[in-house]
Amino acid sequence: MSVIDELADSFERQARLPWKRNISPAERVWLVVYDPAIERRLRAQIGEFQHRASKSGHTWTQIDLTDSFGEWMSQHEYAESFFEEPELLSGAALEAFDDFVVSKLVAALNRDEIDEDTIVAVLGTGALFPFTRASRVIETAESSIRGRLAVFFPGHHSGSNYRLLDARDGWNYRAIPIIGGQES
Repeated sequence: MSVIDELADSFERQARLPWKRNISPAERVWLVVYDPAIERRLRAQIGEFQHRASKSGHTWTQIDLTDSFGEWMSQHEYAESFFEEPELLSGAALEAFDDFVVSKLVAALNRDEIDEDTIVAVLGTGALFPFTRASRVIETAESSIRGRLAVFFPGHHSGSNYRLLDARDGWNYRAIPIIGGQES
């Protein structure tokens, strides 16, 4: 069985469990953790996860954050200055990027068709690095989750500690980890 099949099986097992309605927003987050090296294969097979969600009686919608930095930069009044002097891209500018990504995610979570039985899948979290922290985006948006937020997370998990791309110190979070046969 492939790594992605094992991950999809774990995802389906989690989706089939009865969904408690009276849990905290952080507990509505699923972090689908996988080795960053399989990112392209996983994206090519994301339909399998959608199929498993549907088979489990849940609707599926997805948002891809991969192009968020480019979208934000293309709208920024100082974009040319940032390209000429990248060191200017720090502090307040990156806080504005954080806000942009959070608002994009919150808008997806607040779509009319989203309800308590919807899985909102988030792709592209690896592309947020090094501009913002996935943890900040998730924690800021979590109060808008109605059903479940499945964040596809290229990184590693140990205990309740998550590391995106192994690039930063770990982040301790109460999300439900979804891992394949081998822990990432």
